[in-house]
Amino acid sequence: MAVEGGMKCVKFLLYVLLLAFCAATPSFLLPVVIIAVGAFLFLVAFVGCCGACKENYCLMITFAIFLSLIMLVEVAAAIAGYEFRDKVRSEFNKDFRQQMKNYPKANETASILDKMQKDFKCCGAANYTDWEKIPTMASRVPDSCCVNITNNCGVHFVVKDIHTEGCVEKIAAWLRKNVLVVAAAALGIAFVEILGIVLACCLVKSIRSGYEVM
Repeated sequence: MAVEGGMKCVKFLLYVLLLAFCAATPSFLLPVVIIAVGAFLFLVAFVGCCGACKENYCLMITFAIFLSLIMLVEVAAAIAGYEFRDKVRSEFNKDFRQQMKNYPKANETASILDKMQKDFKCCGAANYTDWEKIPTMASRVPDSCCVNITNNCGVHFVVKDIHTEGCVEKIAAWLRKNVLVVAAAALGIAFVEILGIVLACCLVKSIRSGYEVM
C-alpha cells in the first residue's frame, strides 16, 4: 500500500511536470520552428501522459529517452552558442543586412524588421545610414525608425526625429543585459526536465517490479 501510494504521488508530480514541459516552448522562435518544436514537445508529453496513465513500461522508457535527448540538445546548443557567440553576432549582422535589402519587396520581412526596430528603438544594422544603401529607400527610413511613429514619418526625415543607433548592437546589448535572466530560465527548465526524467525512471522501475511479481 505504501508503494502504491508513493507511486500515485510520483504519477501526480509527473502529470504536473508534463504540463510545465508543454509550456516550455520559447515564444520568440519563428512560426515554422514553433510549430515543429511544439508538435514534437506535444508528442513527447503525450507519450509521457499515456505511459503514466496506463503505467506502460515501453511508453515511459520512450518518454525518459526523449526527455534526455532534448536536454542533451539544449546543453549542446547552449555550449555552441557560448563558443560561437562572436560568429553568431556576425551572422546576425549579415542576415539583418540581407533582410534590409528585401525590405521593399517582402511584407513578411518588412514586418519582422519593423518590429525589431520598434521594440529596440533602433534603425538599420550599424546605424540609420544603412538604409541609404537600399534601393528605393533613398532619403527615407522605415516608419518604425521614428521616435513617434506615424504614417510616412520616415520620408524626408529629420535625424532628431528618428532612432539613430543600429539594431545589431542594441540587440546584443539587450542580450548581455538579460543573460542572467535567460540563464536562470534555462536552469529552471533543465531542473524540470531532470525531475521529469527521475520521476519517469521511478515509475518505470515500479512497473518493472510489478511485472516481476506477476
